[in-house]
Amino acid sequence: MTAASLKEKRVRDLAQMAKQSGVRGWHAMRKDQLINALVRRATSAQAIHGSNGQAEAPKLKETHKVSSSGETKLPTHEKKPSVAKTFELAAVQRKTARTNSKRKCVTVERGAVIKQIKDTHAQRAREKSLVTNQEPSQKRTPSRNRAVLMVRGPHWLHAFWEVTIHSVQRVKAAMGAEWHSAKPILRVIETIGEKGETPAERICREIEIHGGVKNWFIDVRKPMSCRVEIGYKTRCGDFHKLCRSNQVSAPPVSRGDSLDVHWKDIESDCSKIFSLSGGYSTDSESEEVRELFEERLRRPLGAPKANYTAHGDLNTNSQKKGFPMEVDAELVVFGSTEKGAFLSIQGEPVDVANDGSFRIRVEMPNRRQVIPIYGQSASGLEQQTVVLAVERNTRLMEPVPTSEAVETER
Repeated sequence: MTAASLKEKRVRDLAQMAKQSGVRGWHAMRKDQLINALVRRATSAQAIHGSNGQAEAPKLKETHKVSSSGETKLPTHEKKPSVAKTFELAAVQRKTARTNSKRKCVTVERGAVIKQIKDTHAQRAREKSLVTNQEPSQKRTPSRNRAVLMVRGPHWLHAFWEVTIHSVQRVKAAMGAEWHSAKPILRVIETIGEKGETPAERICREIEIHGGVKNWFIDVRKPMSCRVEIGYKTRCGDFHKLCRSNQVSAPPVSRGDSLDVHWKDIESDCSKIFSLSGGYSTDSESEEVRELFEERLRRPLGAPKANYTAHGDLNTNSQKKGFPMEVDAELVVFGSTEKGAFLSIQGEPVDVANDGSFRIRVEMPNRRQVIPIYGQSASGLEQQTVVLAVERNTRLMEPVPTSEAVETER
């Protein structure tokens, strides 16, 4: 292909050849510019092809042919491909390279999308699962479902729960296809009714929780008796319960808050929180509260149980003699007067603070006594006497065995 042969072609044909050859800007070129670009492209293609042929030439083996007359003929060289074939080959190679790059990009993007989808499904599964994992500080793994509700102040309740993997699997199998749209829910149920009657229950709140936790603080705006339930709720409103807590009563506002996050921080107020959470009640649910407190605080709470021997009978020595129990009392007398005044109680002087207040402890024996309090002003011109009459009557009652001991004797 030469410039003279290209001049005989039309501009449309030249533009088509330039497009196939990959000439940039061919759509804005005139005829002579297209001819020059095609000639340059053909020259460069022939140079590249010639260098490749020279590099591969040593690898080829020359074969000699012998004619019928006995003359040896030299091998004839292969014909070089035409310029059009070269352009067509280059275009095919570029198209193949573009297709391979696109396929590679699509494969990489598809792998990233698949990985992202798997990570999203795993994260959703973790957020939905309420299975309680074993804590490093606890040697045992949860063997049953349990929920405990504790009072942490007039405005806060503390819910604690443990859920096994088997119970979650049973709920998942029971829900079927609805499991994918179900959400873990913490229900707050208010109990209404007088003591001794069968209470009526009303769902007052539903809190959406997530997996990986087993503690939840619930804010209350009014004193009420309530309990909580842990479970899954489907999109159509069905609730599948996992566990149910004990019943507690929120104290009045005058009690003050005792909100702390860690168990060690509530050790000083554990008896108060244990009592407000129903730990001293006679219900069977109080055993859950007692078990949780003793497990976390690592010490017994509440009244001790009866001491049994190896044969199941009561300790006869403690039953006959009774356990030692001594009670004493003293009286605290306090008040206020003017600064610098003189005071005496039962003839003994009393120290008066700079603000006029005073405070003293007086023995209180088991009888009636009269305590005179004499006071004189700082100027010495006035005096006054106040008489306190108090009586202490202490009685030692006979020891009574507990109900558990009576049932054992029977």
